[in-house]
Amino acid sequence: MKIFITGIGTDVGKTIASSIITQSLEADYWKPIQAGDLDNSDSHKIQRYISNDKTVIHPNSYTLNTPASPHWSAELDGITIDLKNIIEPKTKNHLVIEGAGGVFVPLNDTDCIIDLIQKDHKVIVVSRHYLGSINHTLLTIEALKNKKINVAGIVFSGDENKATEGIILQKTKVKCVGRIENEPYFDQNVINFYADTFRENLLKL
Repeated sequence: MKIFITGIGTDVGKTIASSIITQSLEADYWKPIQAGDLDNSDSHKIQRYISNDKTVIHPNSYTLNTPASPHWSAELDGITIDLKNIIEPKTKNHLVIEGAGGVFVPLNDTDCIIDLIQKDHKVIVVSRHYLGSINHTLLTIEALKNKKINVAGIVFSGDENKATEGIILQKTKVKCVGRIENEPYFDQNVINFYADTFRENLLKL
């Protein structure tokens, strides 16, 4: 199973969700494009959060120096992101793929994150509660569906908001994989707790 983790925006909890799902399935992990924070990248964070010995963390296809939109970060580095150079790692294990920002984050003059998603990927959208998140979640899922991309599930992040979650699930008809509370901190124990909670729903995708 290949799971592509995208979000309704930046800083919504994609890396925490990716950690939980990677740990839950003891899957491999791959972040195709890392922009900035190269000493504490999302791959580094996954390595710290997981506690199984099966996960292989595959190298980024692009490591860009500036924490900015990949198209701009690449330009500052004097390169252009080319989808042909983003080659999915081969593995017999499950694979968790983490995007960057939201689905329309630009990679170059023509391509966006959404163009990285393949037909055999099961997409999980991470939705964090804030004023406007319903609109951003519905727009994200609508954009994916317009591209004929199947959205396999939603992960909600932040304090529970039944009104928000209920209307999103009702309008999208997408299953909730799980919810991540506003925890005071995340470590291997917390990630493992959520991994156990999510596993049954993940295996049904």
